[in-house]
Amino acid sequence: MRQYFEKMDDLGKPLKPAQVERMKENRAQIEAVMQSIDAEVDRVKKAGIPAEKIRERGQMTVWDRIEYLVDPGTFCPLHTLYNPMDNEEGMTGVIDGLARISGKWCVLIGFDNKVMAGAWIGGQADNNLRVTDMAKILNLPLVWIVNCSGVKLPEQEKVYANRRGNGTTFFRHAELEQIGVPILAGIYGTNPAGGGYQGISPTILLAHKDANIAVGGGGIVSGMSPKGGFDEAGAEQIIDSTRHFKEVPPGSVGIHHDYTGFFRQVFETEKGVLDGLKAYMAEMPAYNPRFFRVAPPAEPKYPPAEISSIVAFNQKGGYDFDSVLARLVDNSEHLEFRTGFGPEVYTGLVKVDGYLLGAIGNRQGLFPNYPEYTNEYTAIGGKLYRQGLIKMNEFVTQCDRDRIPIIWFQDTSGIDVGDTAEKAELLGLGQSLIYSIEATKVPMALVVLRKGTAAAHYVMGGPTANNHNAFTLGTATTEIYVMHGETAAVASFSRRLVKEKESGRPLTPIIDKMNELAREYNEKSRPFYCAKTGFVDEVVRFEAIRNYLVAFANAVYQNPRSICPQHHMMLPRLIRSQIVKGLERPPKQE
Repeated sequence: MRQYFEKMDDLGKPLKPAQVERMKENRAQIEAVMQSIDAEVDRVKKAGIPAEKIRERGQMTVWDRIEYLVDPGTFCPLHTLYNPMDNEEGMTGVIDGLARISGKWCVLIGFDNKVMAGAWIGGQADNNLRVTDMAKILNLPLVWIVNCSGVKLPEQEKVYANRRGNGTTFFRHAELEQIGVPILAGIYGTNPAGGGYQGISPTILLAHKDANIAVGGGGIVSGMSPKGGFDEAGAEQIIDSTRHFKEVPPGSVGIHHDYTGFFRQVFETEKGVLDGLKAYMAEMPAYNPRFFRVAPPAEPKYPPAEISSIVAFNQKGGYDFDSVLARLVDNSEHLEFRTGFGPEVYTGLVKVDGYLLGAIGNRQGLFPNYPEYTNEYTAIGGKLYRQGLIKMNEFVTQCDRDRIPIIWFQDTSGIDVGDTAEKAELLGLGQSLIYSIEATKVPMALVVLRKGTAAAHYVMGGPTANNHNAFTLGTATTEIYVMHGETAAVASFSRRLVKEKESGRPLTPIIDKMNELAREYNEKSRPFYCAKTGFVDEVVRFEAIRNYLVAFANAVYQNPRSICPQHHMMLPRLIRSQIVKGLERPPKQE
């Protein structure tokens, strides 16, 4: 299949100096947003007690542990700013992302031992479930750095119960193990109650010599016989019990290595535990990259940093999507699927680190003489029409047939609306795309380049595709909302305006409410808000997108559940058949 993959069609073109100069202010606006994001990330890294206090105790912070454990330059953090319950800690108490350890990719998550000794806090349960979902979708080992003091008791109602409470993680662990996804745990410190189950539910348990895991910690054991209140005699009993269990905590190494054997190995040093995880990761099942690569890895011809000179910060500004993609894929090459059909959408095959991926994205600009079902208006980029929806359905289905993972790029204002669009079956075609995605068995990821709006945000591989979307990235220009704030204000207050006008009352109070709603929409759609609430899993610089694509490509091809041999693939042949005719018939012999 070298004729299809080794040299694909050229994609994109160099930027002209005039464009680079013209986009100077654009780059400054993008950088200002990213500096504010960087400040928030730095705040999260400094959450809890100072790192030096942890180190003075002879311990490593979670960030120290990650740095030591992960192959240099491969950690792709996710959910760093996630804080859906607006905790006073400013985070969910865990740090996670895609990482390569001992040459093998995994999903890595660790409790932040600077924050309440790694306690369960609000929002953490959903963070953990996003992580287990990612391990399931990518079929990757899940690696835990366990250092969990249990529930933050004054806020137990935020973490303990509910269908998606912290305990759900343990059921997800069992689910992963039953489908063959291993879970490794490096265990530190005191891990009572919920922390005990964080320790016991993984597949392989490696412990530091001072670690313990237990159904209940010293404080819990001391208070297991409620008497309806407290008195001085009871307080003295609690003091005695607490002193005892502090000296000899339940579930120590002596119990769970020497007696139960739950701990596979115990290590004298903190780094020893991490070295143990490295050793196990080196033995994880993985294909040699040459098994799936379709060409040698190559960098894009054009630097990813140039994307901030292409994507307009102004949401109404146009840009060339093909030029963005050219700065993210190997050798800036592609094979486009159904060129000219559904022109508002790009679909095609690309290479990332030598692996084959499907790419789908919104094109911008005007499309004359389109859509084909009306001459009442002209198509605009970012909006979806009949042909584009049909093309995406076809492409997703063919990618599934050939077992090609998909990366989506969104900058969409929604699906065409009105009776003309309804007659063209757009409502049904949008749901058809959801059906096509759900019918696939291939992992997907999403980059929201700018707008993620209305139903188009769902149907184009959005995070609502729970069984397929491994992660969603935001950028400095990301905005996610059901509709633009001004559109929402009109939808909310238009009838009220008519009523006030007909009643002869002043319109100013309603106009003020409309402007306030538009401002609120803007504030609640910007990159930081999207990351905090989980609309996206991480906000990254444009030039960092390539790193995440490389991680995604390596992850999905490391140990896939099913395989399509390259010479059995149909999609490359279908693409080439669009432009390549059959062989000429030889002339008859006289």
